[in-house]
Amino acid sequence: MATDNFAKGNEEFVNENYEKALELYTEALNTDDEDMRDDYYAARAQVLLKLERYSEALEDTNKSTEINPKNSKAYYRRGIALFHLERYEDALKVFTAGHVLNSENSNFNTWIRKCEAEIDLSKQEKSNGAEARVGVSDSSPMETSSSKESEKKTESSSIPKPNPADAVLNAPVKAKHDWYQTQTHVVLTILIKNVPKDDCHVDVQERSLSCTVKLPSGNDYSLEMDLAHNVIPDKTLTKVLSSKIEIKMKKQAEIQWKKLEGDGQEEEKIKQIPIQNPTDTTHKYPTSSHKTRNWDKLEQEVKEEEKTEKLEGDAALNKLFQQIYSDGTDETKKAMMKSFSESGGTVLSTNWGEIGEKKTEIKPPDGMEYKKWEC
Repeated sequence: MATDNFAKGNEEFVNENYEKALELYTEALNTDDEDMRDDYYAARAQVLLKLERYSEALEDTNKSTEINPKNSKAYYRRGIALFHLERYEDALKVFTAGHVLNSENSNFNTWIRKCEAEIDLSKQEKSNGAEARVGVSDSSPMETSSSKESEKKTESSSIPKPNPADAVLNAPVKAKHDWYQTQTHVVLTILIKNVPKDDCHVDVQERSLSCTVKLPSGNDYSLEMDLAHNVIPDKTLTKVLSSKIEIKMKKQAEIQWKKLEGDGQEEEKIKQIPIQNPTDTTHKYPTSSHKTRNWDKLEQEVKEEEKTEKLEGDAALNKLFQQIYSDGTDETKKAMMKSFSESGGTVLSTNWGEIGEKKTEIKPPDGMEYKKWEC
């Protein structure tokens, strides 16, 4: 059935067996189940994103929203596909629309910021390119005779005059970077596109990170930072994608980072939840009162009150029999059970040597007659 394939696909996806998950989601879509087809398409799109098949993922999200225009997951994954296809303005529109459908998903805001950063970066690159073209121009229509004389003097000088274009081309390359965290990892994303893997060098130490990138333009990008907390360098995973560089670092301690960079003082302010002493078995249950109750002590007090309580009549007699039974040996308990059941409740003996040898006779109280109840 489609639902079975869908459930199995989810399991394979969690286990990062993406090819198998893709196969199972496709089988689910090949059935006649119309109720969840939008979810099937959205799920398959997620696998295609993991496999970096962004155009196919975009097609699946489009089909999902055609079936269910309110499927916020499909909007979210469509935006990611558009982002990796470098259609940042379209991605921004999709993420904004998805956030309207599901304002509780904070990931929409994160991707909206990423899109805005890419758009700003693209505008900055265009601006830098225009400045470079102006700087390298050989001549100007406004060139005056005084400027020509200046050039002649420069040519005759032994000290070369710096070219303004060199200042533009050799300026430090700036790139947006962002980060997020899970319980166990910190992930740093650097928004640089089309970087060959061999031209990206990442060095992560316990408390520092260094990333150097040789850009296709010939310039170098460098990022150096001191981390706020310790990480495990050997567990670092770096992915160089077409639109970004992703550095995934394993936390040394599973604590919440308040910031990515720091001097270490912040670590002392983060307090982990104390582990309760195993020997402390006192039960303190939630209450609206400002006082806490020791329920074990209260239970003990109730038991003491029951022991010292003075009963009368049948209640006192029953309590006596209960006390004898609870304090008696196994033979005493067997004798009491056998005599009581065989005599119809008219005899209660604690002598197993006497009761164990024969059946107990029925002995009603004086002046009374025993009769067996018949249904």
